[in-house]
Amino acid sequence: MINGPKISIEKEETLSNNWYLLKKTTFQYQTKKGEWVKQSRETYDRGNGAVILLYNSVSDRVILTRQFRFPTYVNGNSSGMMIEACAGLLDQDNPEVAIIRETEEETGFILSKVEKLMEVYMSPGSVTEKLFFYFAEYSPEMRKKDGGGVEEEEIDVLEIPFSQAWAMIKSGEIRDAKTIMLLQYYQLRKLGWV
Repeated sequence: MINGPKISIEKEETLSNNWYLLKKTTFQYQTKKGEWVKQSRETYDRGNGAVILLYNSVSDRVILTRQFRFPTYVNGNSSGMMIEACAGLLDQDNPEVAIIRETEEETGFILSKVEKLMEVYMSPGSVTEKLFFYFAEYSPEMRKKDGGGVEEEEIDVLEIPFSQAWAMIKSGEIRDAKTIMLLQYYQLRKLGWV
């Protein structure tokens, strides 16, 4: 474990609690030289999440999703559509229970077991979220529902050859970091490196 600076929180302000929690925190931290430095940072807390890559080693196919993501639209993605691995917030569940639930809701596949790969902070400069990464083999008979999400979600379920998904990273069709990480992990596993 890496030893970090000592921290003293001076003030916390809630800037927004509309959808998720945006806070401004004023704090002091002790530098490596022992000096105390005062700073202020904003953090966005949307809760922790989980993500999974469903793969079929026999057909060498993967299950991905496609849906509209407004933040990408306002940042240059003209369609706003993103191709991603199945993911969702934990909603007070433990990560494994949450990703099994999300997989069923989004893809229609019912999983009995998943393999945990890692825990990652995706944007640690401003977002508190930690993502739990999972991996699971699927077979066609495990799909019991259509998927597509719940409530206002409109999620397309894509079953594509891994080679196509891999090429979609290079072409820019897949630009989601968590999905790229999982596809890279699958490639490393196929090569016997992990």
